[in-house]
Amino acid sequence: MPEIRQKHIPVMLQEVLTALKPQKGEVYVDATFGNGGYTKAILETADCKVIALDRDPTVKIRVNEFKNMYGDRFEFRAGQFGDFADLVPEKINGAVFDIGVSSMQLDEAERGFSFSKEGALDMRMSQDGISAKDIVNSYDEEALADLIYQYGEERKSRQIAKRIAEYRQNKKIETTTELAEIIYLVIHKKFGEIDPATRTFQALRIAVNDELGELSRGLSGAANRLQKNGRLVVVDFHSLEDRIVKNFFKENGGKRIRVSKYAPELVQDEHLFAEVSKVIMPTAEECGKNPRARSAKLRYAIRG
Repeated sequence: MPEIRQKHIPVMLQEVLTALKPQKGEVYVDATFGNGGYTKAILETADCKVIALDRDPTVKIRVNEFKNMYGDRFEFRAGQFGDFADLVPEKINGAVFDIGVSSMQLDEAERGFSFSKEGALDMRMSQDGISAKDIVNSYDEEALADLIYQYGEERKSRQIAKRIAEYRQNKKIETTTELAEIIYLVIHKKFGEIDPATRTFQALRIAVNDELGELSRGLSGAANRLQKNGRLVVVDFHSLEDRIVKNFFKENGGKRIRVSKYAPELVQDEHLFAEVSKVIMPTAEECGKNPRARSAKLRYAIRG
């Protein structure tokens, strides 16, 4: 049987496996299948089953490769991870989320995720609904500035929105590089620093795909499907996502509380998780080999 070639390097793979601890006979969910990096590693670590989720229709070829390779140990369910509770009605032993745009999407210029490659200004993960092109050409200047500031944490959001509004008076913004060049009029490129278009593109991608809402719903759905001692592992890439993950784990991690001010003993309140990890960062070695790992953070929790 032919081996599945791994085109892209999964971020923090060893740390994910250490946190998830795949075991023989158990069932895990890869909530962001993409190129299948985590799924492949889980299936090769233990004689278990993986249910893979993805809303991107372009993963079909990869899915068929996995079905041929792993048979009944691999199952694919099409959909977005925000619908986790509906897509996965059964109890599971663990789930992993890799939040954000996948390597495959970044590498396909026509998907419109990357400002470094010319392509249609799209950014839709599921390839339906409103696109980034629709937003930049239809939102009024104030709404656009608010979006870029809120989802991109871009301090120069007002100036960028003003430039976009001025530009589109003459023609529609059609491509990724066209938008990037408008942003560069406000923030000049500097060698060795983050590309000035990064935050604006992030903001548009989050808005187009409702990424923060998806993440909140997905975490809740996954946590409620975990069996006792089941593990929920999340890798995220920017502060907005990480804040949601951190707060979700904290709020559901249980707190030691006093029954009354007169009772010295502490009791555990109702909670989903028996244990919540501290944040785990990628190694310097991995960041050197895989630049996409530089902004990654991993957190995990164990069901009580």
